Amino acid sequence: MSYGQGGPQSQWDPWKPNSQQPWTGDSDGLSPDWAALADASEKRSKRRRVALIGGAVLATLGIGTAVAMAVVSAGDDEANRPSSLPATADLPSASGTPSFAPTSAPPPLDPKDFVSSKAKDKAPINADLLFPGTQLTMGSNVYKKGPTADSTKCDTGVQGSLPKVLTANDCTRLLRVTYTKGDIAVTVGVAIFDTEAQALKVKSQSDSKSIVKALTGSGIKAFCNGPVCRSTTNSYGRYAYFTITGFTDGKNVTTKDTAVFTAGDDLADSAFQQIRRRGEAQASAAAAAG
Repeated sequence: MSYGQGGPQSQWDPWKPNSQQPWTGDSDGLSPDWAALADASEKRSKRRRVALIGGAVLATLGIGTAVAMAVVSAGDDEANRPSSLPATADLPSASGTPSFAPTSAPPPLDPKDFVSSKAKDKAPINADLLFPGTQLTMGSNVYKKGPTADSTKCDTGVQGSLPKVLTANDCTRLLRVTYTKGDIAVTVGVAIFDTEAQALKVKSQSDSKSIVKALTGSGIKAFCNGPVCRSTTNSYGRYAYFTITGFTDGKNVTTKDTAVFTAGDDLADSAFQQIRRRGEAQASAAAAAG
């Protein structure tokens, strides 16, 4: 069988498997038709260029879409992405106050407990211990310390209705001290009882005639032994304390004499502070001893 004869002739495609090359009718019957081959090659090149251009366009559109999708996706992720960080309340604070497990430490000792009963109030006491030094400074006021007195017979150092009140409530001791500032003198009296309840009764049962006697001597003239004077009464713990204030020249005290009222208040406040410090000192010593 010769080439180009018998059965239908198929078109040759160099990229297609098993296709036959077209042959010309040259004398040798073996030369290819080069014109046909070139024309076919050109058509195939055009098809490939069109395909490549179309693919490039699609690829560009695809990339643009991918970028847009990525941007939108990134925005969505930022808004919707679950956070692995703990909530603000769970974050440790460098400046926060550390917490500690509760302890079984006993509550602090109350200083007043140590001056409210004879059982706890064990520290030594006398007029010079309760009112130490040679003078007393209260704010801008300076008072010179005068004579002191200490007696277990409480009724001897008081007058008016106070002797009966002290005796009825079993006063065990009366301390007195006098301070002066110019022509003003103040005597402070501190009555001691076994319990706070007794001192409170003395405070409530005292009246305007419950007066401590003015203590004189050591260069201090007699005062408040006839003229009108100003007196006060108060208590703290098992101690009741009193003041009487007047002029050393025998003048009556009036409501206009503010310096007299200030002096009496200063010495009453000093008595309170000294009794409280006594309680604080004993509470501190007890705490230190365990």
